[in-house]
Amino acid sequence: MNIVILTGAGISAESGLGTFRDKGGIWSRYRIEDVATPEAHARDPAGVHAFYRMRREEAAKARPNAAHTALARLQSDRRHRVTLVTQNVDDLHEEAGARPLHMHGRLKGALCAACGHRWPAPMEMDETTPCPACGERTARPDVVWFGEMPHHLDEIDAALSEAELFAAIGTSGQVYPAAGFVEMATAYGARTVELTLEPSGAPFDERRLGPATETVPHWVTELLD
Repeated sequence: MNIVILTGAGISAESGLGTFRDKGGIWSRYRIEDVATPEAHARDPAGVHAFYRMRREEAAKARPNAAHTALARLQSDRRHRVTLVTQNVDDLHEEAGARPLHMHGRLKGALCAACGHRWPAPMEMDETTPCPACGERTARPDVVWFGEMPHHLDEIDAALSEAELFAAIGTSGQVYPAAGFVEMATAYGARTVELTLEPSGAPFDERRLGPATETVPHWVTELLD
């Protein structure tokens, strides 16, 4: 079966990483325009780097949970062709053994705003960190900020066009273009399912409510059986 899975912050919440839009989430404590836009980085690079340094430190302490492990098991099963797409910038899918497409980049990555070179981000990266390729002190986190184009959109669209099943796990369904994937999958003829704590309101064929560490392993077991 051709399966496309989209994961959001909710799948990593049980590993100790904060969600964004829930009560007490990251965007209730930080303003998007202060830490997650190119303009914020230009205006206050030290503040933006401090925010992402804090997030790298939190992510380094986290470990994959049962939901990450279940998806890795599903992706490794030769009976299915699974495209795993994540909005998350942590590496918990990789640590569980999966191969995700990171729409929004990765906390472990650094990007030179001058020449576009990418390299592994040091934990203590800041506005004085030089690019190893061009030497300019224009390092930034290799994450997709608001107003920037997400990664892998062509590959994701191609996978959705062939999908027989589309699943969204732990995502609020509020951020485009990912929020539109369910409509795209439906238009291409796929069956759709949402696994989440709170329903998004998007037009899924099926919903399974509960913690990802419970719903996802059960769902994966059903698919593999």
